[in-house]
Amino acid sequence: MAINWFPGHMHKARKEISKVIDKMDIVIEVLDARIPFSSANPLVNQFKASKPSIKILNKSDLADPKITQAWQAYFEKDEHIKTLALSAHQDSRAKTISSLCRKLVPEKLGSDKDINAMIMGIPNVGKSTLINGIAGRAIAKVGNEPAVTKRQQKIKLDSGISLSDTPGMLWPKLEPASCGYRLAVTGAIKDTAIEYDDVALFAAMALRDLYPASLRARYKLEVLPDEPLTLLEAIGAKRGCLRSGGFVDIHQASTILLQDLRSGKLGQITLETPAMMESEMEVFRAMIAAKRASEGSAREADS
Repeated sequence: MAINWFPGHMHKARKEISKVIDKMDIVIEVLDARIPFSSANPLVNQFKASKPSIKILNKSDLADPKITQAWQAYFEKDEHIKTLALSAHQDSRAKTISSLCRKLVPEKLGSDKDINAMIMGIPNVGKSTLINGIAGRAIAKVGNEPAVTKRQQKIKLDSGISLSDTPGMLWPKLEPASCGYRLAVTGAIKDTAIEYDDVALFAAMALRDLYPASLRARYKLEVLPDEPLTLLEAIGAKRGCLRSGGFVDIHQASTILLQDLRSGKLGQITLETPAMMESEMEVFRAMIAAKRASEGSAREADS
């Protein structure tokens, strides 16, 4: 199932960004280090064209450090891209973003013109907190749920950088479906916009495949069931999520699992690797090609 969540202000932001992107010297994209591929909005590449960019792998304190390093090496194969892994609360490291901007736009060094930078990212990725860290003061509104920033705003930094902040923006249709689910698992999409229990079932299966030891340790499970629903039931039973008749409350168990993952109580978790996503995208592109070929054959048959 493909997940769709594209509030009206995101559509407006997309139009506003397209009007001013040509004036930007550099694009800063904030990613979730736990899902660097799924949180990388494909619209950003359309907007920035060949402009230099910095990819911030934010919330790296919650992510698997070895996989974060693998993603940095993967992204930096492009000579126009630099990466930085950090937690939005690491103010000292956040301030190094300004010096990175100056290195990537050397033609503005020594001039009296500001470097025009645009910062972009999906909802709830910690962009506003990061901006406050770069600026060294509270400028951007911070919230703990998606879609807090509703409009584009320009921020003048002391370092000679003019920073254009944009609302957290997703693309209209989240595909492949696995990317949409990973965004939902980490909280980039409001829980009210999706089937919460379905997201927890996806998370249970992903964690069983990628971090079985973390599941066993956190929920004191000797054996991990193969089926995601059975696994959720086992977690719920261990945590006392029982209803009358001894049945497990799946919604309550889902809440526990997702909150534990999002807060880091399951340890440092990354839900995708570069190799995994290249494989998924190869399958997805093959499916799209087959679908288009089938539709073309159907049109020829009708004509």
